[in-house]
Amino acid sequence: MTRAAANRYAQALFELSKDQNMLEQVRVELDTVKEVFAGNRELPETLEHPKVPKEQKENLLKNGFSGMSDMVQRTLLLMLEKNRIDSVVYMIEQFQHLVDEEWKVGHALVTTVKPLSDEERSMISETFAEKTGRNTLYIRNEIDSELIGGLKVDLGNLVFDGSIKGQLNRMERRLVSGK
Repeated sequence: MTRAAANRYAQALFELSKDQNMLEQVRVELDTVKEVFAGNRELPETLEHPKVPKEQKENLLKNGFSGMSDMVQRTLLLMLEKNRIDSVVYMIEQFQHLVDEEWKVGHALVTTVKPLSDEERSMISETFAEKTGRNTLYIRNEIDSELIGGLKVDLGNLVFDGSIKGQLNRMERRLVSGK
């Protein structure tokens, strides 16, 4: 399935769930669906296998996700019917992105030499949320001893490199270029 088709499913589900004031519920349900699909290789393989009868695939989805809203169940069944079930995880990621945009939520990867304390996380989150126009910024902390010190904040399309390693690399480039 093309990413464009998955984007259309995500957009349609987003608009429908927004219209029915179900964004949070659908987001939570799709998180569960994503975990199931990502954590169980046999499920997508079974749903995509041409020798498994269509009714068996539909029953597998209906029974497996019976606790989900009708909206989520129908989306999964429609994707199965249209042979687009292979892109469920990507569609969910796109849906989550649309919800994040709607709620002005951001995600950042913060790389440091040592784990961040809760206070440091909070300060970084508030500072960079303000800089990027977000209401909330969720921090994922990764450790990299090669940074020497400082931190690097990756916001997806924007990187703030305040690490000592980054400063040394910039200094080296200036010295080599003669500026």
